[in-house]
Amino acid sequence: MENNLVNYLDENKKLKEYEDKLVELRQAGVNKISELKQDIASLKRNKLLNQVDRDTRIDEAEKKIVDARAVAARNKNEISRLQKEAVLYADSIAKKYIHSVHEAQNKEIAFLSAKYKNDVATIKADFARQREAIEKSYEGKKRGIDRLAKKEALSINAYGCKTALFDVHSKYTSDVDRAKAIKNQVYVDRVQKNRSLRNGSPRFSENISLGWQNYVYQFKPSKFFLNNGLYLAIFVFFIVCIIVAPISGNGQLLTLPNIFTILEQASVRMFYALGVAGLILIAGTDLSIGRMVALGSVITGLILHPGKNIVTFFHLGAWDFTPLPVPARLALALVISIVFCVLFSCFAGVFSAKLRIHPFISTLATQLIIYGLLFFGTSGTPVGSIDAGIKDMLGGRWELGFLNGEFITFPKLIVPAVVAIFIAWFIWNKTTFGKNMYAVGGNSEAASVSGISVFWVTIGIFAMAGVFYGFGSFFEAFKANASAGTGQGYELDAIAACVVGGISFNGGIGKIGGAVIGVIIFTGLTYCLTFLGIDTNLQFVFKGLILIAAVALDSIKYLKRK
Repeated sequence: MENNLVNYLDENKKLKEYEDKLVELRQAGVNKISELKQDIASLKRNKLLNQVDRDTRIDEAEKKIVDARAVAARNKNEISRLQKEAVLYADSIAKKYIHSVHEAQNKEIAFLSAKYKNDVATIKADFARQREAIEKSYEGKKRGIDRLAKKEALSINAYGCKTALFDVHSKYTSDVDRAKAIKNQVYVDRVQKNRSLRNGSPRFSENISLGWQNYVYQFKPSKFFLNNGLYLAIFVFFIVCIIVAPISGNGQLLTLPNIFTILEQASVRMFYALGVAGLILIAGTDLSIGRMVALGSVITGLILHPGKNIVTFFHLGAWDFTPLPVPARLALALVISIVFCVLFSCFAGVFSAKLRIHPFISTLATQLIIYGLLFFGTSGTPVGSIDAGIKDMLGGRWELGFLNGEFITFPKLIVPAVVAIFIAWFIWNKTTFGKNMYAVGGNSEAASVSGISVFWVTIGIFAMAGVFYGFGSFFEAFKANASAGTGQGYELDAIAACVVGGISFNGGIGKIGGAVIGVIIFTGLTYCLTFLGIDTNLQFVFKGLILIAAVALDSIKYLKRK
């Protein structure tokens, strides 16, 4: 049986009549409108025409569009009726055809499976007989040269068996994939035919079913577990925690207040993951995140402290910013935090982009510089809490009311985190800079040859990371009293979150959504373990196991792609 559904449908006389009638009704209406709009666009781009001729032709085309719209309006109901009838009829005849193709290919797959098993058994039996023959031929021979010859003969036999089995398996896999492709293609052909009957208009339900069909077609258990095994394991872990929590007397874990608390804790750390994600995308990293957090938090704490500061920064005296209006203090704290974070981030970026020093070294150096400056400048003294009114304004919670006897509040810090996620997503997916990030991360030499400035893209990524760190460190000051030690170890959590989220250390692979999921996973993991009363030191063990598992899976996927 021919496996081309398009040809089968095209040969159906009744369906052909529907198509001809639809073409006739659309010709002077919707199709004419589309054609005239294309003509107008071409006229506007035509440099050979003078302005008068161009305007005249465009006016004529627009008048024709008015007439075509009138025709389209008259034929609209008839076209809609014929489309529905045609699609229903096409579905009815395609359904039987698809069923017969699927049945034929399922029989083919069953035949191929049986043949493969038989071929494997035959190959193993043949090479087993060859091994027995080799063993017999060397019976009684004990000289060293005979033992070497026997060992070599057995080795050749084993290699031949392995090669033959590999060839048979490759052919079997190829043939089965071909049969599956035929099954998938007839369904795709059916959807494409329906779209052509609707003049190219898609349907949401068709898109969903087509996506599911393609997923089923491409699904392979080994690939699925390789890509999602870690997430499944983490999901099972969370389920276990939810079950164990009430049994152990710690209360219900899966409640709205707990979920909001997890999201609140994840909100600020989201900024650090969004920043370092770009560096990981270009096969780099950033060890200075924790110190950037401390830098911005100390600056914010100094400016937003109520009254005179308790810290003399670099022995310059105790400052008092309270005379400034609150909006001015907030803007000053945010801007200075961002500026310093961007400057230090670009400082490391220049060495990595210009001298090809790995970001591990350049950011490590930056970390040490900031660490030394902060401790020297503040003598390690916390800068104190920020103004209570300001803290509640940006870092507090909105009261939502009671739900099932619990008083629900919504953390305000979630809002800026959501905005940051959207901005990062937009940069990564909708801008030329985002495309260049992937290009440089995938192959910097190829990107350079194609005209992309690797230097400026790298500097841009470092600068973008600095901006995210600046915002994150600003909001960090709303959580606790800032000091030179604030943010200790945050870089490891941020990097781990990105890797768990699927952003590859090998560069060029990953999505911003992965970093978001990774942050929520790590924050949720910490919260669950703390909720269950697990020792803080043991929590590092869990995090370490998850991190090494994520990197190991990433390496396996990278090796498979190679």
